[in-house]
Amino acid sequence: MTINYILAIDQSTSGTKALVVNSEGKITHKTALAHKQYYPESGWVEHDPIEIYENVKQVITEVLQLASVSLNLYKVLSITNQRETIVVWDKETGIPIYNAIVWQCRRTSDFCKGLKEQGYEDKIQSKTGLTIDPYFSASKISWILDHVEGAREKANEGKLLLGTIDSWLIWKLTGGSVHATDYTNASRTLLFNIHTLNWDDELLEIFNIPKTMLPEVKSSNDIFGRVNDPKLSFIGLPISGIIGDSQGALFGQKCFEKGMAKATYGTGTSVMMHTGNLVNAQNGLVTSIAWGIDGEVSYALEGIINSTGDVLKWVKEDLGLFSDFSEVESLATSIPDNQGVYLIPAFVGLGAPYWDPYARAAIIGMNRNSGKAHIIRAALESITYQVKDAIELMKSESNIAIKELKVDGGATSNSFLMQYQADIIGSDVVVSMVAELSSLGSVYLAGLGIGIWNSIDDIKLLNQESKKFQSVITSELRDHYYQGWKNSVKSVLV
Repeated sequence: MTINYILAIDQSTSGTKALVVNSEGKITHKTALAHKQYYPESGWVEHDPIEIYENVKQVITEVLQLASVSLNLYKVLSITNQRETIVVWDKETGIPIYNAIVWQCRRTSDFCKGLKEQGYEDKIQSKTGLTIDPYFSASKISWILDHVEGAREKANEGKLLLGTIDSWLIWKLTGGSVHATDYTNASRTLLFNIHTLNWDDELLEIFNIPKTMLPEVKSSNDIFGRVNDPKLSFIGLPISGIIGDSQGALFGQKCFEKGMAKATYGTGTSVMMHTGNLVNAQNGLVTSIAWGIDGEVSYALEGIINSTGDVLKWVKEDLGLFSDFSEVESLATSIPDNQGVYLIPAFVGLGAPYWDPYARAAIIGMNRNSGKAHIIRAALESITYQVKDAIELMKSESNIAIKELKVDGGATSNSFLMQYQADIIGSDVVVSMVAELSSLGSVYLAGLGIGIWNSIDDIKLLNQESKKFQSVITSELRDHYYQGWKNSVKSVLV
């Protein structure tokens, strides 16, 4: 049997990966390249969209050279991406009119607060499944149109386009011939009605965004177009398997049944549970489209955590408490427990279940004997407590018990973190032996789109290796640690 290949792009907050995946679902080669993070003001985060696309081309070129596979064996290109990050570009020149505003950016906190004060929260939540928050795309778009000279006029004249990173990459890869996104990315903008599955005119009016700027919305496994960039060597390659990174991980983890849940540990962390049908989220959870296949959508509940991997990056680069991530586990286990030290990583506010964009980070409970091991351990533990917050909320909202948590992302290589996660949630934590679950989710969908795999049942047979962590602490100790976390969080809420 001929082995075919899928080329996958994983465009994340910190960088871009290109992966070659064969028709047995195995990742054979991969390359990665970081892009610059811009912080123009406190709480602001930006990326350069041109740099991101140039990096996409570079990692594609490098991975194709590494793989040394005949180009005619590549059947499709898939894309998974950081979700709410938004780009606005000129329809004629193809040049962005401003840097991409990243999902982490809090510059529109006051704008969002104003919409809440005007009474729009219930209306927007009922249509989108989301809360009004700077995290999502719409307020970022409004900011660009209001703050870039001439942008509002050009938008009203139909001369500007907008999109999440997937749309930007599709537009560039197809030589400007396709302006499209998928249901998952659209559902994160605050502009898409998850009931009607259309851009919502009333929401566009609230945010003052012309409809002509918006991409066409397709199922994740549709054929979005074909590569038409002369600097790439596979002109005509179909593009399919478009999905936001967290939903991609849900699909890559094969959470195909109601009640299955996953956590993706990245710069931030998404805790997501497949609910099948639409469940109206409350109390800080959001409802999103899990994926669309052949025009049929499934839904998910999600708890969004702003800073998880980013807190370890801060401890390393800004505090200088360790020089290599390989040191973290031994430092964390060099002390018996946190000894009352908690780190609240509210660098850009707190997500679910608090949704406080004005909260700021703090280290609580230090004494004269506290050292760097305590801070490093507290940073790791803060990840598990935030995941616990989201899971407890999901249980109460959906009345569905989560028997195990499937996890992925770079932090899963830290055994202390995974064991402590199991201890704190009191359920099994299952680590896939494949780290790139978001990429695999997009690959599986692309393979379904072009017929490499015929059904979900075919995908269930792929990449089944995993490692399980089981809780080993008493419920009393679990409650003690978790109550300390909740008390510490209260001290930073505004």
